[in-house]
Amino acid sequence: MTSPAASPETSTDVLAVANMPLLWVSALGVFLVIIVQTAIYMKAARRAGPGVGMDRHDLRVSFRSGAVAALGPSVAVVIVALSLLALFGTPGVLVRIGLIGSVAYETGAASIAAGAAGAELGGPGYTQTAFAVAFFAMSAGGAMWMLATLLLTPVLQRSEKRIARLNPLVLTVVPGAALVAAFLSLGIAEVRISAAHTTALVVGGASMGLAAYAASRLSLPWIREWGLGLSILSGLAAAYVADQAGLGLGIS
Repeated sequence: MTSPAASPETSTDVLAVANMPLLWVSALGVFLVIIVQTAIYMKAARRAGPGVGMDRHDLRVSFRSGAVAALGPSVAVVIVALSLLALFGTPGVLVRIGLIGSVAYETGAASIAAGAAGAELGGPGYTQTAFAVAFFAMSAGGAMWMLATLLLTPVLQRSEKRIARLNPLVLTVVPGAALVAAFLSLGIAEVRISAAHTTALVVGGASMGLAAYAASRLSLPWIREWGLGLSILSGLAAAYVADQAGLGLGIS
């Protein structure tokens, strides 16, 4: 006599459903869409470049700068994704964490959804049903991000044209101020965690500023291209040294 198969409400073999072929096909479909979009955007940039004073050399430099700048954040995402494979499976992690959304939002949404199903992520009560609830919450949230982008982009584009007619300077100041505010908000949140976090923030920021200064002073644009990656590495090294020196305890 073979024992009956466990039901989704009791089975904790989450990876059996997290790595289903259907999810793999869906994940590969998302990758295909992103590859096609990337090709379209790069082709459009090459066509629009001469009209805004960018020759082929400028476009190559901008593409290379973007690729290099993406290396540092990508490494961080990969490290976090590896730790989440056992919770969400490879297809879910590739799409939800690696491509769409953010780690903080996705794991937070999944944790709340699993709690509503009476389970804890990775806990003994994390059954296939709890996984399905958590995965649906993550996917629904990501879908709303994409839907909001689809609906709001035309509205913002019309607003941009209207502002450009009234005061073109606003379009230069506002995006820069928004970026500075976003990074300051993220940085201030890290400062409260520990002295090691503060050290990483200060050293990383100083490294980025030094790279920008050196690139301008020495007329070496490649230093600016690698600035973000170098600042991330220097911040990680500083955090490690600070933690080893006993500065990893919370300061708030």
